[in-house]
Amino acid sequence: MTTAPPTAPGPSPAPAGPPVAYVLRPADDALIAAQRMAQWCTNAPQLEEDVALANIALDLLGQARALLTHAGGLEGRGRDENALAFLRDEPEFTNVQLVELPNGDFAHSIAKLLFFAAYQRLWYERTAAARDPELAAIAAKAVKESTYHLDHAATWTERLGDGTEESHRRMRAGVAAVWPYTHDLFAADPLAARLAAEGVGVDPAELRPEWLATVEEVLTRSGLAVPEGDWAPIGGRHGVHTEHFSLLLMEMQSLHRAHPGVTW
Repeated sequence: MTTAPPTAPGPSPAPAGPPVAYVLRPADDALIAAQRMAQWCTNAPQLEEDVALANIALDLLGQARALLTHAGGLEGRGRDENALAFLRDEPEFTNVQLVELPNGDFAHSIAKLLFFAAYQRLWYERTAAARDPELAAIAAKAVKESTYHLDHAATWTERLGDGTEESHRRMRAGVAAVWPYTHDLFAADPLAARLAAEGVGVDPAELRPEWLATVEEVLTRSGLAVPEGDWAPIGGRHGVHTEHFSLLLMEMQSLHRAHPGVTW
């Protein structure tokens, strides 16, 4: 009597990746930030800065495209980056409110870039070690880009904050106007907290101490301080947006929606 040879164990199942909703959040952040930053093209205070801000916008757009493509693959419904960018309605976007704020003057935009880039760099650094190899690869590339964006914003913050009386006034006003919206970056997020506990994602709330230390250092060098006040508008991660978002979305999506399926 013979016995059958033992069956070799099959391959271990691949670890579960992050859900689509989790990937769409940084994708939407980068997409809307790119849209706003691109509005500075031909409007920056000097020619060199015109090119620099256009390059930052392109970096953000590249991040958005990669993340949207990955989200579409995870979703499995046949929606590509274009469909996700141009054919979703306002409540379906889960970007933080910070990135959708109007540009304001140059100092306002620099304050917004400083706060957002400091957050992005930390998020991408943590995500570069994600169990999802595609998401990790996107994040690893984006770390270098967000580091440059942060350095650029920090340089201008110091230049304006420690410059003339007028530039200091404008930089201080920009920081004060944008600051309340930074709370949305770190708002309680059950999905992200659960994924972080499972080793799949990053809980943004855990990034705030290091983010605050980075931002405070830049502001101190610039003769500025963290604004006081308790107003903290949040809700972007749940599709709650400012009154400015609908117009931005309409402008961004108008061509694609007017000519659906067209190729150039």
